[in-house]
Amino acid sequence: QLKESNPVEVAEYAKANKIDDEPAFAWWVREVLKKRNRIIAKIKSRYWRTTHKFGIELPKTVAEALAIDKRTGTDHWRTAIEKEMSKIRGMGAFEPYEKASAEELRSGKVKLPGFSEVTCHMVFDIKMDGKFTRKARYVANGNQTADIEPAWTYSSVVSRESVRIAFLHAALNDLEVLGCDVSNAYLNAKCREKLWVKAGPEFGSDEGTVMLIRKALYGLKSAGKSWRNMLAESLEAMGWQNTIADPDVYRRSAVRKNGNMYYELLLVYVDD
Repeated sequence: QLKESNPVEVAEYAKANKIDDEPAFAWWVREVLKKRNRIIAKIKSRYWRTTHKFGIELPKTVAEALAIDKRTGTDHWRTAIEKEMSKIRGMGAFEPYEKASAEELRSGKVKLPGFSEVTCHMVFDIKMDGKFTRKARYVANGNQTADIEPAWTYSSVVSRESVRIAFLHAALNDLEVLGCDVSNAYLNAKCREKLWVKAGPEFGSDEGTVMLIRKALYGLKSAGKSWRNMLAESLEAMGWQNTIADPDVYRRSAVRKNGNMYYELLLVYVDD
Protein backbone atom coordinates (compact mmCIF):
# COMPACT_ATOMS: atom_id res chain seq x y z
CA GLN A 1 0.00 0.00 0.00
CA LEU A 2 1.13 3.52 -0.76
CA LYS A 3 0.26 4.64 2.77
CA GLU A 4 2.86 2.23 4.12
CA SER A 5 5.62 2.69 1.54
CA ASN A 6 5.31 6.47 1.03
CA PRO A 7 3.37 7.85 4.02
CA VAL A 8 4.57 11.46 3.89
CA GLU A 9 3.98 11.83 0.16
CA VAL A 10 0.48 10.34 0.43
CA ALA A 11 -0.38 12.53 3.42
CA GLU A 12 0.81 15.68 1.64
CA TYR A 13 -1.14 14.70 -1.48
CA ALA A 14 -4.31 14.10 0.56
CA LYS A 15 -4.00 17.48 2.26
CA ALA A 16 -3.19 19.34 -0.98
CA ASN A 17 -6.22 17.82 -2.69
CA LYS A 18 -8.50 18.42 0.32
CA ILE A 19 -9.39 14.78 0.88
CA ASP A 20 -7.70 14.55 4.28
CA ASP A 21 -11.10 14.50 6.02
CA GLU A 22 -12.17 11.33 4.21
CA PRO A 23 -12.57 8.20 6.44
CA ALA A 24 -9.36 6.64 5.09
CA PHE A 25 -7.33 9.75 5.95
CA ALA A 26 -9.18 11.59 8.73
CA TRP A 27 -6.84 10.73 11.63
CA TRP A 28 -3.93 9.25 9.66
CA VAL A 29 -2.89 12.36 7.72
CA ARG A 30 -2.74 14.49 10.84
CA GLU A 31 -0.49 12.01 12.67
CA VAL A 32 1.87 11.48 9.69
CA LEU A 33 2.38 15.21 9.16
CA LYS A 34 2.99 15.73 12.88
CA LYS A 35 5.64 13.02 12.78
CA ARG A 36 7.21 14.59 9.69
CA ASN A 37 7.40 17.98 11.41
CA ARG A 38 8.98 16.43 14.52
CA ILE A 39 11.65 14.70 12.42
CA ILE A 40 12.48 17.93 10.57
CA ALA A 41 12.68 19.86 13.84
CA LYS A 42 15.04 17.24 15.33
CA ILE A 43 17.33 17.36 12.30
CA LYS A 44 17.51 21.16 12.44
CA SER A 45 18.26 21.22 16.17
CA ARG A 46 20.92 18.53 15.76
CA TYR A 47 22.59 20.57 13.01
CA TRP A 48 22.83 23.65 15.22
CA ARG A 49 24.06 21.60 18.18
CA THR A 50 26.87 20.00 16.16
CA THR A 51 29.95 22.15 16.74
CA HIS A 52 32.73 19.67 15.89
CA LYS A 53 33.33 16.72 13.54
CA PHE A 54 36.37 14.44 13.84
CA GLY A 55 37.56 16.87 16.50
CA ILE A 56 37.54 19.78 14.04
CA GLU A 57 35.38 22.86 14.61
CA LEU A 58 32.47 23.23 12.18
CA PRO A 59 31.43 26.79 11.27
CA LYS A 60 27.85 27.80 10.58
CA THR A 61 28.51 30.97 8.56
CA VAL A 62 31.16 32.27 6.16
CA ALA A 63 32.29 34.85 8.71
CA GLU A 64 32.72 32.13 11.34
CA ALA A 65 34.64 29.95 8.89
CA LEU A 66 37.09 32.74 8.07
CA ALA A 67 37.45 33.54 11.78
CA ILE A 68 38.43 29.90 12.47
CA ASP A 69 41.06 30.09 9.73
CA LYS A 70 42.46 33.28 11.21
CA ARG A 71 42.51 31.85 14.72
CA THR A 72 44.20 28.60 13.67
CA GLY A 73 46.58 30.17 11.15
CA THR A 74 45.22 28.04 8.27
CA ASP A 75 43.23 28.59 5.10
CA HIS A 76 41.26 25.32 4.97
CA TRP A 77 37.79 26.84 5.10
CA ARG A 78 38.68 29.76 2.82
CA THR A 79 39.96 27.29 0.23
CA ALA A 80 36.74 25.26 0.47
CA ILE A 81 34.59 28.38 0.03
CA GLU A 82 36.61 29.64 -2.94
CA LYS A 83 36.49 26.20 -4.57
CA GLU A 84 32.70 26.01 -4.26
CA MET A 85 32.12 29.55 -5.51
CA SER A 86 34.51 29.16 -8.45
CA LYS A 87 32.57 26.06 -9.52
CA ILE A 88 29.10 27.53 -9.34
CA ARG A 89 30.07 30.90 -10.83
CA GLY A 90 32.06 29.14 -13.52
CA MET A 91 28.93 27.18 -14.44
CA GLY A 92 26.96 30.39 -14.91
CA ALA A 93 24.79 30.05 -11.83
CA PHE A 94 24.52 33.83 -11.41
CA GLU A 95 24.02 36.88 -13.60
CA PRO A 96 24.93 40.27 -12.09
CA TYR A 97 22.06 42.76 -12.13
CA GLU A 98 23.55 46.24 -12.22
CA LYS A 99 20.40 48.32 -12.74
CA ALA A 100 19.45 48.44 -9.06
CA SER A 101 20.65 47.70 -5.57
CA ALA A 102 19.11 45.17 -3.22
CA GLU A 103 17.62 48.01 -1.14
CA GLU A 104 15.96 49.58 -4.21
CA LEU A 105 14.40 46.25 -5.20
CA ARG A 106 13.17 45.57 -1.66
CA SER A 107 11.59 49.01 -1.32
CA GLY A 108 9.90 48.75 -4.71
CA LYS A 109 11.71 51.80 -6.05
CA VAL A 110 12.95 49.64 -8.91
CA LYS A 111 10.82 46.79 -10.27
CA LEU A 112 12.12 43.42 -11.42
CA PRO A 113 8.93 41.85 -12.85
CA GLY A 114 8.32 38.25 -11.88
CA PHE A 115 11.37 38.00 -9.63
CA SER A 116 11.43 37.58 -5.87
CA GLU A 117 14.27 37.61 -3.35
CA VAL A 118 15.73 34.54 -1.72
CA THR A 119 18.62 34.25 0.71
CA CYS A 120 21.39 31.68 0.49
CA HIS A 121 23.93 30.25 2.90
CA MET A 122 26.94 27.95 3.06
CA VAL A 123 26.71 24.46 4.53
CA PHE A 124 30.05 23.26 5.90
CA ASP A 125 31.24 19.70 6.35
CA ILE A 126 34.40 17.62 6.66
CA LYS A 127 35.10 14.71 4.33
CA MET A 128 36.07 11.35 5.78
CA ASP A 129 38.93 10.95 3.29
CA GLY A 130 41.86 10.59 5.67
CA LYS A 131 42.90 14.19 5.05
CA PHE A 132 39.82 15.71 6.73
CA THR A 133 39.26 17.92 3.70
CA ARG A 134 36.92 20.82 4.37
CA LYS A 135 33.84 21.08 2.18
CA ALA A 136 31.50 24.00 1.56
CA ARG A 137 28.20 23.85 -0.34
CA TYR A 138 26.31 26.98 -1.40
CA VAL A 139 22.59 26.40 -0.80
CA ALA A 140 19.49 28.48 -1.43
CA ASN A 141 16.81 28.79 1.24
CA GLY A 142 14.06 27.32 -0.91
CA ASN A 143 11.58 27.51 1.96
CA GLN A 144 11.43 31.27 1.38
CA THR A 145 10.12 30.92 -2.18
CA ALA A 146 6.46 30.82 -3.19
CA ASP A 147 4.61 27.52 -3.37
CA ILE A 148 4.75 25.96 -6.81
CA GLU A 149 2.94 23.09 -8.49
CA PRO A 150 4.05 19.57 -7.44
CA ALA A 151 4.75 18.84 -11.13
CA TRP A 152 7.57 21.40 -10.93
CA THR A 153 9.20 19.78 -7.92
CA TYR A 154 8.72 16.01 -8.12
CA SER A 155 11.78 14.07 -9.24
CA SER A 156 11.61 10.28 -9.37
CA VAL A 157 14.48 7.91 -8.57
CA VAL A 158 15.25 4.36 -9.62
CA SER A 159 13.62 1.71 -7.43
CA ARG A 160 15.53 -0.88 -5.40
CA GLU A 161 13.88 -3.64 -7.39
CA SER A 162 15.18 -2.15 -10.64
CA VAL A 163 18.70 -1.97 -9.21
CA ARG A 164 18.58 -5.68 -8.32
CA ILE A 165 17.25 -6.61 -11.76
CA ALA A 166 19.98 -4.52 -13.41
CA PHE A 167 22.68 -6.31 -11.40
CA LEU A 168 21.17 -9.64 -12.40
CA HIS A 169 21.15 -8.55 -16.05
CA ALA A 170 24.83 -7.57 -15.76
CA ALA A 171 25.76 -10.89 -14.14
CA LEU A 172 23.92 -13.00 -16.73
CA ASN A 173 25.41 -11.11 -19.65
CA ASP A 174 28.94 -10.72 -18.23
CA LEU A 175 28.73 -6.92 -18.20
CA GLU A 176 30.83 -4.48 -16.21
CA VAL A 177 29.03 -2.48 -13.52
CA LEU A 178 30.26 1.10 -13.40
CA GLY A 179 29.21 4.01 -11.23
CA CYS A 180 29.75 7.75 -11.46
CA ASP A 181 28.89 10.95 -9.65
CA VAL A 182 28.16 14.24 -11.40
CA SER A 183 29.90 17.10 -9.62
CA ASN A 184 27.55 19.99 -8.78
CA ALA A 185 24.92 18.12 -10.78
CA TYR A 186 21.99 20.49 -10.33
CA LEU A 187 23.97 23.44 -11.67
CA ASN A 188 23.96 21.85 -15.13
CA ALA A 189 20.24 22.66 -15.34
CA LYS A 190 18.56 26.02 -15.76
CA CYS A 191 16.64 27.53 -12.86
CA ARG A 192 12.89 27.36 -13.49
CA GLU A 193 12.10 29.95 -10.82
CA LYS A 194 12.67 33.70 -11.11
CA LEU A 195 14.83 34.61 -8.11
CA TRP A 196 17.53 37.02 -7.07
CA VAL A 197 19.93 37.09 -4.15
CA LYS A 198 22.05 39.74 -2.50
CA ALA A 199 25.65 38.57 -2.77
CA GLY A 200 27.27 37.72 0.56
CA PRO A 201 30.95 37.75 1.63
CA GLU A 202 31.55 34.50 -0.27
CA PHE A 203 31.26 36.55 -3.50
CA GLY A 204 34.41 38.50 -2.66
CA SER A 205 34.54 41.90 -4.37
CA ASP A 206 30.94 41.46 -5.59
CA GLU A 207 29.55 41.37 -2.04
CA GLY A 208 26.36 43.40 -1.72
CA THR A 209 25.44 43.33 -5.40
CA VAL A 210 22.25 41.81 -6.84
CA MET A 211 22.66 38.43 -8.53
CA LEU A 212 19.97 36.80 -10.66
CA ILE A 213 19.91 33.03 -10.17
CA ARG A 214 20.20 31.32 -13.56
CA LYS A 215 20.99 27.73 -12.59
CA ALA A 216 19.20 25.22 -10.34
CA LEU A 217 20.89 25.92 -7.03
CA TYR A 218 20.78 23.25 -4.35
CA GLY A 219 17.94 23.99 -1.96
CA LEU A 220 15.49 25.36 -4.53
CA LYS A 221 12.18 23.54 -4.75
CA SER A 222 12.45 22.94 -8.49
CA ALA A 223 16.17 22.05 -8.58
CA GLY A 224 15.80 18.25 -8.53
CA LYS A 225 13.11 18.29 -11.21
CA SER A 226 15.11 20.66 -13.42
CA TRP A 227 18.20 18.44 -13.26
CA ARG A 228 16.16 15.28 -13.86
CA ASN A 229 14.55 16.73 -16.98
CA MET A 230 17.84 18.03 -18.37
CA LEU A 231 19.53 14.66 -17.78
CA ALA A 232 16.67 12.78 -19.46
CA GLU A 233 16.89 15.00 -22.54
CA SER A 234 20.67 14.52 -22.73
CA LEU A 235 20.41 10.73 -22.41
CA GLU A 236 17.73 10.52 -25.10
CA ALA A 237 19.92 12.59 -27.43
CA MET A 238 22.69 9.99 -26.87
CA GLY A 239 20.42 7.15 -27.92
CA TRP A 240 19.24 5.94 -24.51
CA GLN A 241 15.56 5.09 -24.03
CA ASN A 242 13.84 4.78 -20.68
CA THR A 243 11.97 1.56 -19.98
CA ILE A 244 8.23 1.22 -19.54
CA ALA A 245 8.56 -0.61 -16.20
CA ASP A 246 10.79 2.04 -14.61
CA PRO A 247 11.30 5.50 -16.20
CA ASP A 248 14.62 5.86 -14.35
CA VAL A 249 16.13 2.79 -16.00
CA TYR A 250 17.46 3.50 -19.48
CA ARG A 251 18.65 1.02 -22.07
CA ARG A 252 20.61 1.20 -25.30
CA SER A 253 21.43 -1.54 -27.78
CA ALA A 254 25.08 -2.42 -28.29
CA VAL A 255 27.07 -5.03 -30.17
CA ARG A 256 29.85 -7.23 -28.82
CA LYS A 257 33.08 -7.88 -30.72
CA ASN A 258 31.70 -11.27 -31.76
CA GLY A 259 28.68 -9.58 -33.37
CA ASN A 260 26.13 -10.51 -30.71
CA MET A 261 23.73 -7.77 -29.70
CA TYR A 262 22.96 -6.92 -26.06
CA TYR A 263 21.46 -4.10 -24.02
CA GLU A 264 23.41 -1.66 -21.89
CA LEU A 265 21.50 -0.43 -18.85
CA LEU A 266 21.80 2.95 -17.17
CA LEU A 267 20.16 3.72 -13.82
CA VAL A 268 19.45 7.29 -12.74
CA TYR A 269 19.50 8.30 -9.09
CA VAL A 270 19.05 11.92 -8.05
CA ASP A 271 20.64 12.69 -4.70
CA ASP A 272 19.57 16.20 -3.43
